Amino acid sequence: MGSPDGYLLSDSDPENRPQDAESNASRLRLSGQVARRNEKGVARLYWDDLLPGFGLRVYATGTKRWIVQLRQRGVSRRITLGGPAHLNAGDARRAARGLLAKNALDGVPQRPARPLRSEPKFTDYIEEFWRDYARHWKRSTQQRNRTAIEKTLKPWFGRYRLASINRAHILEWKDSLHERQGVFNRALPVLAVMLGYAEGLGHRAKGSNPCRGIPRYKRQLPERYLTAKEYRRLAQALADREADWPDAVAAIRLLIYTGARRSEITSLHWEWIEPPYAHLPDSKTGPRRLYLNRQALAVLEARKRPEAGQGPILATRSGRVRALEHGWPILRRMAAIPDVRLHDLRHSFASVGIMDGISLARVGKLLGHVLPETTARYAHLADAAIADAAERVSGSIAAALGLRP
Repeated sequence: MGSPDGYLLSDSDPENRPQDAESNASRLRLSGQVARRNEKGVARLYWDDLLPGFGLRVYATGTKRWIVQLRQRGVSRRITLGGPAHLNAGDARRAARGLLAKNALDGVPQRPARPLRSEPKFTDYIEEFWRDYARHWKRSTQQRNRTAIEKTLKPWFGRYRLASINRAHILEWKDSLHERQGVFNRALPVLAVMLGYAEGLGHRAKGSNPCRGIPRYKRQLPERYLTAKEYRRLAQALADREADWPDAVAAIRLLIYTGARRSEITSLHWEWIEPPYAHLPDSKTGPRRLYLNRQALAVLEARKRPEAGQGPILATRSGRVRALEHGWPILRRMAAIPDVRLHDLRHSFASVGIMDGISLARVGKLLGHVLPETTARYAHLADAAIADAAERVSGSIAAALGLRP
């Protein structure tokens, strides 16, 4: 049975309470560390020593659930908030405190809640939201978010009234996408924006956005860096097919030399070029300057510049460089690097810079990162470079001391 807040009611009937858990009850400060304990074989109950009624149930199977126990009109009820995998200790404590506070005010006269302006279904709200909000996104963001709405959000939430969507629905949806974690991570921010905007329109109560505090899946992002031998094989493949796909080859070379995003290269215009920079009026992170080293400038100088000195540098169709989409899979097979994506050229650019001793901050500027934490994914490369330098220094000192390095 569900509670009005979207949580699950459990143990309202004493027969449903596992007695072994009750007999193994203890009181301590509940935290993430307690929730991560590996406990199996014995059912337990942990009650928080700071917030009465807030607890953690551990089943004999090792499964754990945050719970809150309260008395409603003389009947003791135990409400399941969720598992530690989807609800951290802080969020569980806040949810428990909210339910306990609400229960304490049960029966006390309250100011009537402001009625919602309307109660549309999620499906009906999509077009209203899109008409108002989508114009503030870039074209690529519009395409990505529309796909998330139509293929991920609408099939799951379309049956619900907009005002009824709660945290339990979000967690259930998250569980359904356990095998497609990237899909959930991309769609969650879109849903959060949609429900937040619905509050402003009066379709939901103010401050009721259930996406708040829902963690994304932690994923191991793919890391693929080209070696020196792989760079040489790719250079040969590009030279062999340059006559067939001149625009695609030029685009790939610019990606290699600049570390730029694919969209930043495929949209380049002649009027933006002021060596040693390309002044991009727009990018994923807004306007920025793209540094053009002499190798990148050489690629541009080999192109035929129109007399007017304006227009796109690479021939494109619908924003895509001709032959790049089907040419890259062939080129990487020719170079014996079938697992390398075009975006991996950007990662490899960063890798080479860091291994050559360039700081993370400067690499971030070259890549056009706005936030330092975006560049932090390459921190382990910087650590490896420092460790290698330490080995070389210690080797030189050992040689000077007449010791075997």
